[in-house]
Amino acid sequence: MEGDSDTYSGLGNGEIDSKVVQTFQKSFVQVQNILDQNRLLINEINQNHESKIPHNLTRNVGLIRELNNNIRRVVDLYGDLSSSFTKSMDASSEGDSSSGAAMKSDGKTGHKRNRPA
Repeated sequence: MEGDSDTYSGLGNGEIDSKVVQTFQKSFVQVQNILDQNRLLINEINQNHESKIPHNLTRNVGLIRELNNNIRRVVDLYGDLSSSFTKSMDASSEGDSSSGAAMKSDGKTGHKRNRPA
């Protein structure tokens, strides 16, 4: 792409403005931070497990719960990203069809699912 312009073209038939890109970047940073935290949690869980010390094994219960919650957050963030991406692509192609949604060969629109905000 040429330079650092306020819009990015080449995705779909339209352009994605910098606000959308910033939203995606923010979400990806959140995901990466959670994954980094998960890596630390997994290391601590493994160390506690290997130590076989009762207190450390008991502590793992809470750490595993935290890990599971983090995984749910990552799944939700990716779901939101997918929905946002679909909406931005629909918005960028509104001029290409009267309904604003691409039609598949089976006559259905290309939407998967929308998550409540």
